[in-house]
Amino acid sequence: MLTTPVCRLLGIDAPIVCAAFGPWDEVDLAAAVCRAGGLGSLGTAVRPLPELKDQWARLRRLTDRPFAINHTSRPLDEEAFQATIEEGPAAISFHLAVPPDLIARAHDAGILWIQQVSSRRQAEEALRAGADVVVAQGGEAGGHGGDVSTMVMVPDVVDMAGDVPVLAAGGIGDGRGLAAALALGAQGVLMGTRFLASDEMKVSQAWKSRLVESAASDAVRAVGSERILPPFNRPGSAGVPRCLRTPLVDLLREHPEQVDPAQTVPRVMAAILAGGGDEYLPFTGQSTALVHEILPAAEIVRRTVREAEAALAATARAIGPGT
Repeated sequence: MLTTPVCRLLGIDAPIVCAAFGPWDEVDLAAAVCRAGGLGSLGTAVRPLPELKDQWARLRRLTDRPFAINHTSRPLDEEAFQATIEEGPAAISFHLAVPPDLIARAHDAGILWIQQVSSRRQAEEALRAGADVVVAQGGEAGGHGGDVSTMVMVPDVVDMAGDVPVLAAGGIGDGRGLAAALALGAQGVLMGTRFLASDEMKVSQAWKSRLVESAASDAVRAVGSERILPPFNRPGSAGVPRCLRTPLVDLLREHPEQVDPAQTVPRVMAAILAGGGDEYLPFTGQSTALVHEILPAAEIVRRTVREAEAALAATARAIGPGT
């Protein structure tokens, strides 16, 4: 199987990390990715600590492979973060801000830190703070992101990262994306949208079907969504989510004053915690254009590696001997 130095650092076999999907339940997905040789992740957003601890225990029952627990600054839950430190996953991943104090706490506990960045400034902050892995996320990504494309963001971060491994994210939905990331100097990829359309991911079938049917242009910035999303609570936080269009996404963009948070937030949160929410804010990246079927997570990992190997071999043949 295709491996890179970051695989040895994280204790995985394939240079593929599955994104964390905030409050949606992805225990079965994370376990499947881990068993297939990648790094599975669990999100912590919104859910109370007893539910998070139950998810962590379920994942450990399903696999003894390394996994990551994700936190964000929208908002950071200090109780959940301390519990994560005590849980001791292989890695903590973080995005929307760079928190040097939290990175130091993770390192003191022997936990690796994976920092997702969406700008050059954030990458510089992450490297100064001692992040073990930096995820260079292009603006094509689903969820929260910046404005710089993956094709530019990745080599820019690679150039400044030195010996710190970089993963590419944003617009990557198959092995050609992994091969391209390696060519840009990254050591692997983080994929979200492709894994949303997996058998194991616990979101609605309607959402998965839209992923298969949608074009890249259907995934738009959810401008105005700060009106109903949890607030940031760490310095330097930024990011606007990318979603498939819905009536709520259009209304927030065009007439945000018509959205009453007191009525909308409870309805949206209840739907998300039940595994839905696709009728409101279906976070999705532009790589939805590359999703043509719903597959088992292990097959996504294996196919991505096979396609990357084939793409790299085809490139070598196209260059030709002696050039």
